[in-house]
Amino acid sequence: MTHESRLTADLRRLLTGCRRASLGTLAEDGGPLVSITPFAVDPHIPCFVLLVSGLAAHTANMRRDPRVSLLIAEQEVEGEPVHALGRLTAAGEARVATPGSNEFLALQQAYLRRFPEAQSIAQLPDFRYVAVYVRAVRQVAGFGAARDVPPDAFECLLRAFAFEQ
Repeated sequence: MTHESRLTADLRRLLTGCRRASLGTLAEDGGPLVSITPFAVDPHIPCFVLLVSGLAAHTANMRRDPRVSLLIAEQEVEGEPVHALGRLTAAGEARVATPGSNEFLALQQAYLRRFPEAQSIAQLPDFRYVAVYVRAVRQVAGFGAARDVPPDAFECLLRAFAFEQ
């Protein structure tokens, strides 16, 4: 059995315990746009998986400029300091999957495994699956507990997600 550091265990709990992220995209004028989105993980690719509407501003932004950022943070707990919440910021590139492609089918399977209740909206004609390929990760696990997570280590963590869902 391999030893897992406290920070890696915190990161694993954050990814499995949180189901939504703040999604940052770049608008046409270069300014930021942030929205909330549920996310899943495809452990085989590995990547984050989003389900987006073609009518949403963030979808147009991702098509124009694939650079995105996801912020995943713990929920506030009454009586606990908000500054100590665990969180991660993942910077990466978004790719909208072509309906019917192998990538689309893999993303669909990963997303609907985590959100089976989304089956009906996923069938609407304007909804698409997006893969977010992570290039950089910053983890904050509380006061004085922050680090950059090497991309290969984060990829291993995402691959292990197959056993935790």
